[in-house]
Amino acid sequence: MRFFVALSLPENVRWQLRLLCGGLPGARWVPPENFHITLRFLGDVDGRDMDYVDAALASIRAPGFQLRLAGVGHFASGNRVKAVWAGIEKEPALLHLHDKIESAVVRAGLPPDGQKYTPHVTLTWPKDPPMGKLQEYLAGHNLFRSEPFEVTHFTVFASFTGGENSVYRAERSYALTARPEASVQNAGR
Repeated sequence: MRFFVALSLPENVRWQLRLLCGGLPGARWVPPENFHITLRFLGDVDGRDMDYVDAALASIRAPGFQLRLAGVGHFASGNRVKAVWAGIEKEPALLHLHDKIESAVVRAGLPPDGQKYTPHVTLTWPKDPPMGKLQEYLAGHNLFRSEPFEVTHFTVFASFTGGENSVYRAERSYALTARPEASVQNAGR
C-alpha cells in the first residue's frame, strides 16, 4: 500500500478549484475529493515501518497556520508537461511543517526525499496538451486566489490505484497547536 502525508482542503476551496478544471485538451482532471497539498510522499511502506513513521509524526509539535492558494503553473520535463497545478502563497509555517515532517520520516528510517519542496495542488496530468492551449489556460487562470483557510492538522493517506482515478483514504490525522491569534479571535465570539 502506498502512503503520503498531506493537508486536506476545506470544501469551499475544493469548489473554487473545481472551477479551474476545464478548457485544456488532453487533461485528466483530479476529482475534487482528491485535492490536497502533499507534504511528503512515503511510497510503499509495510506495517512495522508505518508504525515507526506514525510514532515519529505523532511527536511533531508545530503551530497551526493559515494558507491561501494562488495562481497556477505546471511541472515539465523537457518539452513534456507532467502536471498542471494551483500554487500556494508563501507561508513560512508551511515550509517549517514540511521540514519537521521530513526530519521525522527520515528519523523513522525512510530515505530522505531529496527533491526541492514546491507546495501545490495538482489539478491535472495532461496528455500532450497543445502548448498554445496550455499557455492560454495558464494566462487565463494566473490571477486565481482561493479564500484563506486554517490549517489545524496534517494527515497520512493511503492511496489505492485501479479504475480511472486513485482513491485516497485518511489513515490518521495529527493535530497542530492552536494559533495564538486564532484563539484570541475565537474567545471574543
